[in-house]
Amino acid sequence: MSKVIIGVTDGRYYENYAGWISDYPGVEIIRLGYRQNNFEEIKKCTGIFLTGGEDIHPRWYHKPEYQELFLLSDFDEFRDEFELKMVEYTQQNKIPVLGVCRGLQLSNVFFGGTLIPDIPSYGKFNHGKKEGAPRNHSVMIDRNSDFYKLVGIEAGQINSMHHQSADRVAGDLVATSFSPDGIIESLEWKNPSAKSYLSLVQWHPELMADQNSPFVATIRKDFLEKVKNI
Repeated sequence: MSKVIIGVTDGRYYENYAGWISDYPGVEIIRLGYRQNNFEEIKKCTGIFLTGGEDIHPRWYHKPEYQELFLLSDFDEFRDEFELKMVEYTQQNKIPVLGVCRGLQLSNVFFGGTLIPDIPSYGKFNHGKKEGAPRNHSVMIDRNSDFYKLVGIEAGQINSMHHQSADRVAGDLVATSFSPDGIIESLEWKNPSAKSYLSLVQWHPELMADQNSPFVATIRKDFLEKVKNI
């Protein structure tokens, strides 16, 4: 059994993500980010956790015209660049990846997809914070997906605190769950054979009140078990 060392991407609320993923027996973490200037430490990692945070600059998915929907303070292009390089490394070396919120969006962009830059501007309900706290809404899971096999239920409750989301899904990926208004809530490989483990969710399991929910505990356990067994 391999030692479990998870590289956790640096950013807003890093401590929340680090605490959640390391609150599991035998897990060590390494904080990875451009501020630490420690990309080489990814070589020590047996798994990568792509966390939430800043918006992804639209130039990375060839939509510079979207920039007018943002404030410059919404972006951190140094973080974008560092983490896109991380995803490239995981694919070259078949390192399991768990992505949450921004992590889902970044992965979709890396593989060639695009993003909805601002959900309310696209005529959807607000998926951002409400009075400083995450919103909660239902989610529907596609029964054809591996994600359905993992969580074992067709619908449930998740939280929400984002204003970007996946739009056009990258060719190698497929959407596996949706909010009632059609926002993509999770992605997986379309054809997972011979590919490294990849689990991408739009919600924030680290902030869910019910930590025993299959949308929390099952996701973390599955990722870490896959890391242990590589």
